[in-house]
Amino acid sequence: MKKNFKIINNFLINLPTPSNISYWWNFGSILGVCLLVQLISGIFLSMHYTPSINNTFYSLIHITRDVNFGWMTRVIHANGASMFFFFMFIHTGRGIYYGSFLKKKVWISGTLIMLTLMATAFLGYVLPWGQMSFWGATVITNLLSAIPYLGNTLVSWIWGGFSVENPTLNRFFSFHFILPFILCLMIMFHLIFLHEKGSSNPLGLKNKIDKISFHPYFTIKDLYGFMLVFFMFLFINFKTPFLLNDPENFTPANPMVTPPHIQPEWYFLFAYAILRSIPNKLGGVLALFMSIIIILTLPFTMNLKFKSSSMYLVKKILFLIFCSTFMLLTWIGAKPVEPPFILIGQILTVIYFSYFLVNPFLYKITK
Repeated sequence: MKKNFKIINNFLINLPTPSNISYWWNFGSILGVCLLVQLISGIFLSMHYTPSINNTFYSLIHITRDVNFGWMTRVIHANGASMFFFFMFIHTGRGIYYGSFLKKKVWISGTLIMLTLMATAFLGYVLPWGQMSFWGATVITNLLSAIPYLGNTLVSWIWGGFSVENPTLNRFFSFHFILPFILCLMIMFHLIFLHEKGSSNPLGLKNKIDKISFHPYFTIKDLYGFMLVFFMFLFINFKTPFLLNDPENFTPANPMVTPPHIQPEWYFLFAYAILRSIPNKLGGVLALFMSIIIILTLPFTMNLKFKSSSMYLVKKILFLIFCSTFMLLTWIGAKPVEPPFILIGQILTVIYFSYFLVNPFLYKITK
């Protein structure tokens, strides 16, 4: 017991923390709260959810209308996923800007967490069994058929049949329930790797002298961040609870009727825009996968004298262009596949990947 308290003390109370870290460092702990919210709301929803294609849609209606506070639990879980991704993108962007990728084990584990979270969110999006859920699952799982030789067999194996049917829904529900607990384990390793050498700081200095204990200085700062997020989250849930939901998903899944414009949730739109910018199916799937995996190249291609991009004017400009490109790709992903959106998406895709290719060469010129 004494040993356990010592571990908690070293992790949360007496942890040596750089004195100059800003509010941009709050998002790691906020993401932990997001995971906790998703776990609790998800467990309560699973108590009333029925993973059957004949009853799933109506079990959600039952949860919303008949279960005490079921409407609130469902809205919290649905909007909590968007909140999770919003803060994860900010957390990753902060890491890129301030050179956190130089802590290789932390960065690699964080990227794997992001991929696992995306898989979990995709599985969860299928579970309401609305029109967009069904057709989204059909389109995305069909992408695996682009894999040479094994593609069609792999798709049939995932479906559990010859189309997206009851076995697909059942296994998606199982994996959606299991993966968050695997995420918890991955996050523990992420924190262990982080605390081996400690957090980075805005100046990117390797100074081990100017550090203070995590509590009470940064617990107060984190609590302030939690309160802001909490009130913002409450406002969305009570004022515009279905703002981020697709209207098509309020219609039961129908394999005989295809929605006019199939698109994923907003947090996948940037990757979806990259996917459809490539004319070749296999090339599109590889580009989709590489849109996330490419950030793993940063620890190996960048060897900065100063960690933070704030020390390099050109890198600041490039980072702003990268952020703008990410947001524009998200916008393009929600547009129909027609001119001029096709050409704009292709240009933005080139700019997106160019950031990771141009940056290392610029460093060699400017260092």
